[in-house]
Amino acid sequence: MHQIAFKLGSRPIYWYGIMVATAFLLSMIHWTVLERRENRPKGFASDMAMWVMIGGILGARIVYILGNLPYFIDAPLKMIRIDEGGLVFYGGLMGCVAVVIIMAKRQKEPLWSMADFTVAPLAMGHAIGRVGCFLNGCCYGIETKCPLGIEMQGAVRQPVQLYSVFLNILLYLFLWRIYSHKKRDGAVLMAYCLCYPPIRFLLEFLRGDPRLRFLHLTSAQIMSIFIFLCGIALWKFLPEKLFRKQQTS
Repeated sequence: MHQIAFKLGSRPIYWYGIMVATAFLLSMIHWTVLERRENRPKGFASDMAMWVMIGGILGARIVYILGNLPYFIDAPLKMIRIDEGGLVFYGGLMGCVAVVIIMAKRQKEPLWSMADFTVAPLAMGHAIGRVGCFLNGCCYGIETKCPLGIEMQGAVRQPVQLYSVFLNILLYLFLWRIYSHKKRDGAVLMAYCLCYPPIRFLLEFLRGDPRLRFLHLTSAQIMSIFIFLCGIALWKFLPEKLFRKQQTS
């Protein structure tokens, strides 16, 4: 893999950091398009992008550090080197959830409407981030003899990062269609909670990098089950609550 894109003097610039930055940039473009289409206040999208970036990176990095605490105790300065890799997606998702709740309260907007607005480009950003993982050589797959195998980490492995890229792009297109035609707030969030966790749950079986495990499942699989159950709860209860609210407004 080609971890380093280029050098500024003697300082290497890593592909992983470039891809993470690209993911946030394209997400901001997506939010800007929605901002204009929905006549939201100017600057809403840029504020959203800034706070989601901060919350997402902090959450993703904190969870990664906690999962690799002995290493970072010995090398504390490495905690801030996100350009070298080391972001846990579900940690970033938790950080984004906190941002959405705060933003909805500040903007005095219904939480489900704000959640739909934020979630819509999430899968696209995730796909680009996984390209960074592939170039960085992290989050690699198990060893394989299948024709799709790629040389990585000293062995031919499943290109699980690229599977994630492809599936997240399809999910993004699906979520965008739902957002464009939704009839109720919360529909995009519900769709994401029902669609992404099964993808992640299955792809975890192809991961070959060290994973935290509980009861023979990785921590990501356990989190996937929890988020999927949240999606079922939204599907069951959200429409009825919104219908009653609209009738009394």
